[in-house]
Amino acid sequence: MIVDSRQLFQQLLRDFTTDDSRAEKEAILFWLLESKLALFREEIMAGKKVSVDQLLLDQFIHRLNNHEPLQYILEEAEFYGRKFRVGPAVLIPRPETELVVKLVVDHFQGSKQEIRLLDIGTGSGCIAITLALELPAATIFATEISSDALGIAKENAKRLKANVQFQKHDILNHTLSLGPLDAVVSNPPYILENEKPLLQKKVVEYEPAQALFVPDSNPLLFYKAIAEKARQSLKPGGLLLTEINERLGNDMAALFESLGYADVKILKDLRGKDRLVIGRNKS
Repeated sequence: MIVDSRQLFQQLLRDFTTDDSRAEKEAILFWLLESKLALFREEIMAGKKVSVDQLLLDQFIHRLNNHEPLQYILEEAEFYGRKFRVGPAVLIPRPETELVVKLVVDHFQGSKQEIRLLDIGTGSGCIAITLALELPAATIFATEISSDALGIAKENAKRLKANVQFQKHDILNHTLSLGPLDAVVSNPPYILENEKPLLQKKVVEYEPAQALFVPDSNPLLFYKAIAEKARQSLKPGGLLLTEINERLGNDMAALFESLGYADVKILKDLRGKDRLVIGRNKS
């Protein structure tokens, strides 16, 4: 069926009935049409004629109205200027997590020493793969407990031609045996169960709970395991850098210090929220 793309856009906007703002819904539809029809904003606004499968578009709108994240519908998400395959087995990469990569890249770029880096709980592989591509001389390891997530991470590495050594691993119950390392990074589960009502439906109902939530009674569960086991693998002076729950910054810094990390700092994201904790291995 041949349609006027401007009229198509307006019809899709009327059919898109979630309580998101009009601006957000427009942005989602522009992204959807660009990805699925190679139809760009300027062409839509100019009313370019385009052939469409109306049934397929109706299916997309139905999924959006059920609060399914667009990234899962498109099966891709952007991170650090690259497209990563995503699905319900992995978290959707967030722009805030790019700060982890930038700090590590800035720290090690230009180093003449052999660099060995580990990403714990790699998910889609976005952190590890980006580090491998931005620091091509470094040796990059990545661990993940979920076999399904690991499959997606390996697929992303192959597609993006990144050299990452993946390993199935449970940080809570297994020791690390990948040292000596220059840095360990992680974006582990850190959302408290009591914070669920604050989250959007698209997060709670679609993204993997295993990668999101921690018990209210033990919010630092993963951080304690990561910090303890990273110390056994990090070189003296090696970095530990983790993304955090903004409510737990001071608790995280105290935990790092109690476990033998020096120069511990809480770093803020572009919105001024506590986002990262970084420390150095004393020994």
